[in-house]
Amino acid sequence: MRMTSNALSGASAAQAALNTISQNISNVMTPGYSRQGVVLSPLAAASGDRLSAGSGVDVLAIRRYSDTYKNLQMWQAQSQQGQLAASREYFQQLEQVMGSSGTSLSAGLDKFYAALNAVSVEPASLPLRQQVISEADALVRRSDNLNRVFAVQLASVGEQRAAVVGQINLLSQQVAQLNQKVAAAEAMSSNVAGLLDERDRQIDALAKLVDVRVTTLGDGSKSISLPGGAPLVVGDTAAALSVEPQQDGSQRLTLQFANERFVLSDERAGGTLGGLGDYEKNVLRPQLTAVKSLMGQLATRTNEVLAGGFDLQGNQGKPLFIIGASDGAVSLAPLTAEELAFSSVAGTPANSGNLNALIAIREEKVDVAALGKVSFGDAYAQLVGQLAIASQQNKASLETAKAVRAEAESAWKSASGVNSDEEAVNLIEFQKMYQANMKVIAVAGELFDSTLAIL
Repeated sequence: MRMTSNALSGASAAQAALNTISQNISNVMTPGYSRQGVVLSPLAAASGDRLSAGSGVDVLAIRRYSDTYKNLQMWQAQSQQGQLAASREYFQQLEQVMGSSGTSLSAGLDKFYAALNAVSVEPASLPLRQQVISEADALVRRSDNLNRVFAVQLASVGEQRAAVVGQINLLSQQVAQLNQKVAAAEAMSSNVAGLLDERDRQIDALAKLVDVRVTTLGDGSKSISLPGGAPLVVGDTAAALSVEPQQDGSQRLTLQFANERFVLSDERAGGTLGGLGDYEKNVLRPQLTAVKSLMGQLATRTNEVLAGGFDLQGNQGKPLFIIGASDGAVSLAPLTAEELAFSSVAGTPANSGNLNALIAIREEKVDVAALGKVSFGDAYAQLVGQLAIASQQNKASLETAKAVRAEAESAWKSASGVNSDEEAVNLIEFQKMYQANMKVIAVAGELFDSTLAIL
């Protein structure tokens, strides 16, 4: 009977829907799971059968609810958050170290010039002269401590960059493998929802590490490229990123795809990789260069003034600082208290003309990278202030990026996430649909039995 056939198709459709709903409910807490639903279509009556209402219902497909635009928004937000978060800890550490009283060059300069002012009262006093050497040594040590912190951060950034590149390569390979599986499954008309969810999760993890441009190809696979256009994944082929150390201590990022080789600018790569490059290029190295330049120019200018004076024995002045020829590092010269050339007149130890010239260096203008012309006394404080501003901007931007990411996730969940209340309603409705169709089958059976009884 036709009604039995119709009811069987309805019961089968309801069962497919119930199976799909159970899958959704079981994955309500699974990260990145996209809900599914059945696509139903009425089966038309056979041609020429004018008394038939139709032939039941057909399940055309199991549909995966996914919004490409919302996925892209979520990945872009993930990349921005990853970029800002990558430098957050480095900012905090450097800001704390440079602002600490124990390593601050400003505090060291204050103590050094305080010692010079103290000895100006009695230029021939050996204890006061020795205090000047002690404070000069302490200033050099502060500079060394800062340089060590810079070196440690540079090494950490390099190690983290290498680790991130390894993760990017692994995730790219996994996306390429999933592309291959999706294409093969779709060719066999299989349900690829699970594969698509897994691929989206891998792309989301990849987006945290590097900014990605994602496009969908005709066979269902996804092509991924970097902001500059360099291919990262095309079909079942993944590129290989590598980090190459350079002679100046920096690192060069290269990408190999098939027979093509690209040199990348990591500060524009986005994600964690871009955040590391941006911090190193625009914050860490400029601060390192500025501190070295400040100390180098201070040492040079101090040595120049001392060279024009005379010590307690009437000898020509000797340098207080030594400047490394290769790295520009400043160290203390092996100078005794008697050899400090504070006098401007040979044979007159009590004269402090040259000492006053040393004290005046503090207010002289010096050209420091990223600051321009600024006095020796103010230069370091301005460097710390500049760092603090950049750190606060990073912190504020990171909070904004987190909010944008949360909003993007919320928008994704509204389209693709499992809603427990909605699924509960669907469960009841399709249960009723199944029971109603089974009732139709039962009624059809009773009618058939009655027909047989009449005959």
